[in-house]
Amino acid sequence: MSDIDPEDLERIDCEIRINELKHRVEELAGGEMTTYEAEDAPLPVLEAFWESVLEYEQAPVSSDFIQLEEAGVTLPAPEEMSDEELTAKLWEVIEQMARRRTFVERTDHLSDRELYTTLWSESLREMHPCMPNDESGAWNIDMLGECSEEDLYLSLKYYDSEEQRQRWKDSFPEEMIPPHEDPPYDRDRHLPKPEYE
Repeated sequence: MSDIDPEDLERIDCEIRINELKHRVEELAGGEMTTYEAEDAPLPVLEAFWESVLEYEQAPVSSDFIQLEEAGVTLPAPEEMSDEELTAKLWEVIEQMARRRTFVERTDHLSDRELYTTLWSESLREMHPCMPNDESGAWNIDMLGECSEEDLYLSLKYYDSEEQRQRWKDSFPEEMIPPHEDPPYDRDRHLPKPEYE
């Protein structure tokens, strides 16, 4: 009769599967990988996490621009449209992206033309793994997400709360913080937002 506890066997099997997943991810990453795992994370949670990392690393690569065109959305160049046509096209793009669980945020500092132009020429053209739609996740396109000096300035000026602005001031006392202003446009509150299961 064996002295091995069946729960110990399941734990060992799970640890083996996790190590195999990590090894496959490491191979896909070319051996360069930085990871962190909470010491108290349950093994089934870790296994699900590493399965999702592997799925991400193996997913085909495309861009939102290509995927929108494949879904039948035409994407004319900004200069080819009147202001009215461009605004309608911008909202078509935003709604179509939201159906695919991709959401745009922090846009109120940009006119419709500036936002569409930035999406059309930059954001929508970035290549990324194409993951299946999942109601428990979402992609976000933050229009100030590059963390450039200009992005930080605009965030402090238009979007950050007084608490966030004070933390910035405390962390960087030599930096000048712009006075808060309301953004020139009022779009963000109307943008689709992710809802999660």
